[in-house]
Formats: sequence, C-alpha cells, structure tokens
Amino acid sequence: MFTTAQFEKAQSIVYETLQPTLQHAWPLLAKEVGCEVWVKHENHTPTGAFKVRGGLVHMRLRKERGETNGVITASTGNHGQSIPFAGTREGIAVVVVVPVGNSKEKNAAMRALGAELIETGHDFNASRDAAEQMVAERGLSMVPSFHEDLALGVSTYAHELFTAAGELDAVFVPIGLGSGICGVLAIRDMLGLKTKVIGVCAERANCYSLSLAAGKPTATNSARSFAEGMAVRVPSEQAFEYIQKGVEEIIEVSEDEIADAMRLYYRTTHNLAEGAGAAALAALAGDRARWAGKRTGVILSGGNIDADRFATVLSGGTPTA
Repeated sequence: MFTTAQFEKAQSIVYETLQPTLQHAWPLLAKEVGCEVWVKHENHTPTGAFKVRGGLVHMRLRKERGETNGVITASTGNHGQSIPFAGTREGIAVVVVVPVGNSKEKNAAMRALGAELIETGHDFNASRDAAEQMVAERGLSMVPSFHEDLALGVSTYAHELFTAAGELDAVFVPIGLGSGICGVLAIRDMLGLKTKVIGVCAERANCYSLSLAAGKPTATNSARSFAEGMAVRVPSEQAFEYIQKGVEEIIEVSEDEIADAMRLYYRTTHNLAEGAGAAALAALAGDRARWAGKRTGVILSGGNIDADRFATVLSGGTPTA
C-alpha cells in the first residue's frame, strides 16, 4: 500500500503533533477473556479516536501539493474531527456533512475544532452523497473517508502496537470504511509478521463481511447500528481489494455483544469505549475457546460516545441506533 519511506514521512508528520498512544496487556481483562490481550488505546488521542492520525497526514500532503482550497467530507464523527483538527493546523477550511440525528457530542466536538457542520441525510452514505453534490456548488475538494493518505497515517498506531507487543497470534480490528484495518495489514506485512488480522463489523452494518463472502464489494440496504463508526452501507472498493488480500476473516458482532464489550472494558480497565471501539473485544470475547492461551491484540479505536448512551450501557442495556 505504501513504501517504507512514505511511512517514515507519515510518522514524522503524526509525531509533530501527537505522542504515541499506549498499549497495555491488562491482567483482569486477560483473566476474563482467557488469553493475553494487548489493548491499543486509540481512545487516548487528542480527538478520542485513531482517525486523527490519518487527518494529519492527508491534510499535510494536500497542502504540500498546493491544494489549499477548502475541503468537504462526510462523517459520523471521528473522521469528521480528524480533518478539521488537521485543517486548522494547515490553514485549510473544512466542511463536514453528518447525518440527521448524529451524535450531539461528536457534532459539538467537530464544531469546536473549527468545522462548518451541515446535517443532512438519514445515514453516513446519504451524507456522503450530499457532500459530493456540494463539491462543485461550493468550490471545495472532497476528502473521502477512505484514502491511501488516511490509511498511511493511521498505520502508525499499528507500528506502535507491534513494536511494543511483538508478533501477536492475532489482532482484531473494527471496520468502518477500512482505513484502520488496511493500515494494520500494511504494517503487519512491512514488518514481515505472521500475525492474523481479523476484521470486525456490526451484524447490522455488515457490508464488508458480505463482500468477503461474495468475493466482490457488496452493499447493504441499511446500516442501523448504534456503533456509528461502523455504520456503513457501501464498502470502499479500494479498501476491500486490500482487505480481501490480507485479512484472515471478518467476524460480525451483535449490538448486545458490542454493549457487553463496552461494559467489559470499563469493568476490567476503567476505559470508556464507543461502540466501534469495543467491537474488536466483542469479537475476541465471543470466540474465547479458539484463542485460549494465545497472544492477541484488540484495537480500542475510539471512546467518543454520548453520555446518555454510555449510561444506558453501564445500566446493562443496549442503545438503539
């Protein structure tokens, strides 16, 4: 997906602004799951999610190419925070289109980072379509939610994880549009590791698992998951091509399993995970016997969940989409 030189440049861009996040092998979590579990804490970035790394790289490279007109993108929140976070640093204006009814707290965070927010569309894909229509109308450039620059930037977290934990038997990675898992696959291969990379999607937003089974990009009719970071109906053809070549498998997790994993994180590590952030642990916990005694990693990709929804989870419930 990219060269060593490109990766090293991405590292330098990311680390101008961010410190590496930590990864911990939590003893109580290992006891409950039955194997060694390294948690990659991407919930501890300045925006509360891994996406910020990709935004920093993409917006810097965009500026270096002289593409300094404003940009527009679609998001349910974490990508939509990463682009204005980086855009402010590069002097590039950012418009973010979000679905109607999107997370109030993520919307507030995007506005605080300097984004002009437009609420339209019933889900992410409808918002993306609307954003693409606005490109010419407003003289903006479209930033897709999957782009090689974004995967390059977020791959820095995978390098940190493997450098600290070594060769794991498996790493579980949540899939939204695919930048995170593509970054993990790229670094796994760059380092020559044998680690199995296992993708995780929500049962209600399973376009990537359907695509893997069909052998081609396959869309779904809806993506009604409370884990909005994974609520995608239409897969990226570019991401799927790379995922298909390198992933071990893709596991679907239910809404209740995601909520259970959020509670498990809080009980064993006192970390807050949003739905997508807990999905990887949900997949591992749901297949404990297979990984008993193994060395595994899970990507806690973000911790941005509205307080009322997290209260529902802590009280034993499952939020509605």
